Amino acid sequence: MTNRRKFLAAAGAAASVSMQAAPKLAIDGGEPVRQSALKADYWGTQFYDDKEKRELMDVLESKRPFRWYGPGKEPPMKVLTFEKEFAARMQTKYALAVPSGTAALVVAVNALGIGPGDEVILPAWTWHSCFNAIVLAGALPVFAEIDETFNIDPADIESKITKQTKAIMAVHLQGNPADVDRILPIARRHGLKVIEDCAQSCGASYKGRPVGSMGDIGIYSLQLNKTITSGEGGAVVTSDPVLFERAARFHDLGGLRAPHQQWLGTPQLETFIGSGYRMNEFTGGVLLAQVRKLDTIIGKVRANAKRVYDGVRDLPGIELRKLPDAAGELGTGVFIGFKNKERRDRFVAAMRSEGVPAAGPGGSVILPVQKHIENKVTVHPAWPSFTSERGRAIKYGEQCCPRTIAVLNRFGGVLMDPMFTAKDCADVVAAVRKVYPAVAG
Repeated sequence: MTNRRKFLAAAGAAASVSMQAAPKLAIDGGEPVRQSALKADYWGTQFYDDKEKRELMDVLESKRPFRWYGPGKEPPMKVLTFEKEFAARMQTKYALAVPSGTAALVVAVNALGIGPGDEVILPAWTWHSCFNAIVLAGALPVFAEIDETFNIDPADIESKITKQTKAIMAVHLQGNPADVDRILPIARRHGLKVIEDCAQSCGASYKGRPVGSMGDIGIYSLQLNKTITSGEGGAVVTSDPVLFERAARFHDLGGLRAPHQQWLGTPQLETFIGSGYRMNEFTGGVLLAQVRKLDTIIGKVRANAKRVYDGVRDLPGIELRKLPDAAGELGTGVFIGFKNKERRDRFVAAMRSEGVPAAGPGGSVILPVQKHIENKVTVHPAWPSFTSERGRAIKYGEQCCPRTIAVLNRFGGVLMDPMFTAKDCADVVAAVRKVYPAVAG
C-alpha cells in the first residue's frame, strides 16, 4: 500500500508539473510567441536590385522592346539569352520564353499535338490553367486523385487511362516534386506523353534532376507568386527537337525565326497555324537577371525550411507532408497532417494567434467542384471537349475526388520565405511545438 501511495503521489506530481509546463495558447488568452505577425512575402521581388534595372535600361536605351527586330543595329537579345541560360539550368536542350505559365501550358499541349478526341489526365487539385489548356485544345480533362504529397497519386492514374488518353499532366505543387519514378513508367507502358507542370516549383529537383527535365515537355510560370518573377512570364522546356520546333512555331503564328532555327538545325516541320505568345525584351531582361539568382533564392528558402523541419519532426505522432525527394523540395511550406478538418482548423487559428500565420494547402483549387467545370461551361456550346459520347458521359464534382478533398481538409502548415531570419524560423518552431500537442489529440 505504501509503495502504491508513493507511486500515485509521484504520478500526480509529475502530471501537475506537466500541466504547469504546458504554456497557455494565445488563442485561449496566453502570451503569443510573437508580438508582430510573421509574413511570407513574394520571393523573386525581394531580390530585385541594380541587375534587373540594368537589363531593363539596356532594352530601354536600345529602343528595341520587340525580341525579333526594331531600330538600331544591335538587338538586346535578352529573351534569347534567357532561353539559353534557362535551358542550361533546367538541364534540357531547349527552352522557349512565353508571356505566362498559362501560355506555356497552351503551347506545350499544342506542341504534343493534343486535340479533339484526346484525353489528358491531371490532378483534381491544381490551378485553372491546367484544365483550361486541355479544353482550349478541344481535348477532354480526366481527373485523378492527389495523395499526401498534394500531387497526383500515381496509384490512381492507371484506372483513368482509356484508348483516348494521350498524356499525363504531372504537376509539382507547392514546391514538392511529384513521384516521377512511379509516373514515368506508367506513361511509358501505355505509350503516353508526360507534361511536367513546374509552375509552383521552379528550381525544385527530383533525385538530382531539375523538375521539367524528365517528362517529354515541361512548363514554368514566372508570375509574381513564383520562385523567380517578372510579374508575368513563362517558359517551356524540352530536349525533343520536334517538340521544340512545334512549340516555337505555335507560339509565333506557325513560323520559325532564324535564332530558333539555328538552335535546332534543319527544320523538320512545315508552317502551320499558330498563336502569338512571344515574350518581349523588357520581360526577358528581368528574367535574365532573376534566373541568375535562382539558386541563391532556393538555397535560402531550403535552409529556412530545414530549420523548421528539424525543429518539429521529433514531436510524437507528427505526420509531415509526404516528400518523394526531401532534398529536391523547394521548402515552400512545412505542412502537418491532422485527424480531421476540425483539428486542422484549430491548429491554423491557434498558430495565427501566436503570430505565426498558418493555412491549409494553397495556390491551387479543387477543380472538379468548380461550378463551371462541373457544368462543363466552355467558350462555345459546340466546343468539342464535351460534345462526344465520352465527353457527355464523364462526370465531374465531388464524386470524382473524395480523397483529394479529404487530404486537403486535414493538412495545415506555415509558408516559408527566403528572407526569414534564424529567429523567425525559431519562432515558427516554438509556435508549432506549443500548438501542435495541444490540438492534435
